[in-house]
Amino acid sequence: MALNPDDINVILATDCGSTTTKAILIEKIDGHYRQTYRGEAPTTVEEPVADVTVGVINAATEVGELAGRRLVDEQGRIIRPARGNEGCDIYISTSSAGGGLQILVTGVVREMSAASAERAALGAGAIVLDLIASNDRRRPHEQIQRIRELRPDMVVMAGGTDGGTVKHVVAIAELLAPAKPRPRFGSNYQMPVIYAGNREAAERVAETFDDSVALSIVDNVRPVLEQENLAPARDKIHDLFLEHVMAHAPGYDKLIALADAPIMPTPGAVGNILQEIAKARGINCVGVDIGGATTDVFSVFTEQGVPVFNRTVSANLGMSYSISNVCAEAGMANVLRWVSQSMDEKELRNRVKNKMIRPTTIPQTAEALEFEQAVAREALRLAYKQHKEFATTLKGVQQQRTVGDTFTQSASGRSIVDNMRLNLLVASGGVLSHAPRMEQTAMMMIDAFEPEGITELAKDSIFMMPHLGVLASVHPQAAMEVFERDCLIYLGTVIAPKGTGKKGSPSFRYEITGGLQASGQMLVGELQTFPLAEGETAQVRLFPERGFDLGNGVGKTVESEVRGGTVGLILDGRGRPLWPA
Repeated sequence: MALNPDDINVILATDCGSTTTKAILIEKIDGHYRQTYRGEAPTTVEEPVADVTVGVINAATEVGELAGRRLVDEQGRIIRPARGNEGCDIYISTSSAGGGLQILVTGVVREMSAASAERAALGAGAIVLDLIASNDRRRPHEQIQRIRELRPDMVVMAGGTDGGTVKHVVAIAELLAPAKPRPRFGSNYQMPVIYAGNREAAERVAETFDDSVALSIVDNVRPVLEQENLAPARDKIHDLFLEHVMAHAPGYDKLIALADAPIMPTPGAVGNILQEIAKARGINCVGVDIGGATTDVFSVFTEQGVPVFNRTVSANLGMSYSISNVCAEAGMANVLRWVSQSMDEKELRNRVKNKMIRPTTIPQTAEALEFEQAVAREALRLAYKQHKEFATTLKGVQQQRTVGDTFTQSASGRSIVDNMRLNLLVASGGVLSHAPRMEQTAMMMIDAFEPEGITELAKDSIFMMPHLGVLASVHPQAAMEVFERDCLIYLGTVIAPKGTGKKGSPSFRYEITGGLQASGQMLVGELQTFPLAEGETAQVRLFPERGFDLGNGVGKTVESEVRGGTVGLILDGRGRPLWPA
C-alpha cells in the first residue's frame, strides 16, 4: 500500500517476540510524531493457538483501549485508515518469534568469502547456526553430518572472487547437495539456498542441486578481495524470509497480509534505526541489546568515508539462561572485581546456580542486584570483545606496510570499532533498561565498553528500536523524530582519557563553561559526576597530562560541546584500559 508520508498521522507498530508481542501507537501531534501509548500481550505462535495474529490483535486492542481509539473491528481486523477516534493510517511489524531467522553459511575460505557471507546474514538479522568452509578443519563426512543435524531456514553460499577458481566453490555445493539440509518449518517445501559467490561458478552450482532446493543467485558478496558487496545477499535474505520462512510459520501468512510493509526480523530492524541515526547525525555509534540467553551488539563506524554496519550475536552470553556461561568464560575473579561488598566465590557460585534453576527471577535485594549487574558488565565486555574481533577490515587484502615496502598478505584485518571515534553508545535489554537508578545503567556501560575521549550515553526507554527500524523503511522522518524524543533517554556524556598512570597522579585538567561552570584536575583512579540536565549543553576544554589522550593525540588539548542527560557529565580518570590485559 503506497501512502504519501504526509498523510500518515496515526501509526500502529508491533514487535512479535518469542514470548511477548509489544505494540506501540505513534501519533502526529502539533506537526511532530510522538509515541503515545503502548500495550503488550503473550505471543501466540506456539500451540494451542498457533496463530501469531491472535497475539497481535490482543496487543493492538490493549493499545486501543488505553488510547481511547478503536483499532480493531468486530472481525478482528486492524481498522484503516484513521478517521476521528478510529483506526490507524499504517500498520507495521517486526518478528523474532519462533526462534527468529536461522541460517547456515558456507564458503571456501573461512576468513574471507565465508566471513563476508556471515556478515551479510548477521546484518539481515539472522542467527548463524554454523559456518561450513573448505578450511574449517572438519572432514567432508563430518561436514555432511553437521549439515544434516541442523534445521536452518535457509542456506547462504559464498566462495571465490568473480573470475577466480570454480573448482572449490563447486566442491562446497557437492557437499551440500547430498547432505540435503531440511528446513525448520514444513518438511514438504524446497530449501531456500542463496548463492552469492563467484559468478563464473553459478551455472555449475545450479547443476549440482536437484528440485529439493530453491536456488537464488545474487551478486557475489566478495567480488574482489578488496571489496565486499553485502546488500544484494542481505536483500535476498529478507525476501526469502518473507516468502519461505514466515509463510510457513503459524499465522504469519495472515500477518504478512495484515501489515502495510514487509515484516522485518527484530535484530535487522534495530540495526536499521542505528544506521539511520548514524547517517542523520554523521556519527559513529554502538548499540547493545542484552537478553536472557543472547547479547546482540551493533555498530556503525565510518571507514574511508563510508559508514560500515556490523552486527554480532553472542549466543552464549546472557543474563538468565546463559549466566553460567558468562561466569565460566569471564572467570569468577573478573565478576567479583565489580562487587563492592565482601562476596566470596562460593556465594557467587550459589547465586549463579539459583539463577540457572530460576532464570526468570529478578533481584529482590541490594546484594542480588549488585551480583546481577556485576555479571552484566562481564557479559557486555565479552560480547563487545567478540564484536570488535568480528568487525574488521577485510581479511586477505594486500596491505602496504611502509612506502616502498613490499606488499604483505594480511591474514587478519584491523578492527574498525574504535572507542576513541565512538560518539554514541545506546543500551537496551532488561538489566540495563530496568536498573533502579540511571547512574547504575551508565556505570555498567562505562565499565563494560570502556569508551575513550568524549562519548554520549543513552538507553532505549521501552525497547522501541525494532518498531522504529521498520518504520524507518516507510517513513524515516517519523522514525527519527520518535527515536530522538521518546525512544532514547539520554544519560549524559562521559569523558575518559586513554592511557594509564600511577593511582593518584594527575590525569587531565578541565574547564567547563555554559550550562555548567566548573574547573579542576582529575587524578588517576577518580570518578566525578556533574549535574547537566537533559537538553542542556556545556563547553569543555580538556588538558590531558603526558601519556594521556582525549582524542587529539597524547597530551593535546581538546575543546568540545557536551550534552547533558539524566545522570549528567561524567569525568572518568581511571584510565584505559581499566584492567591490565
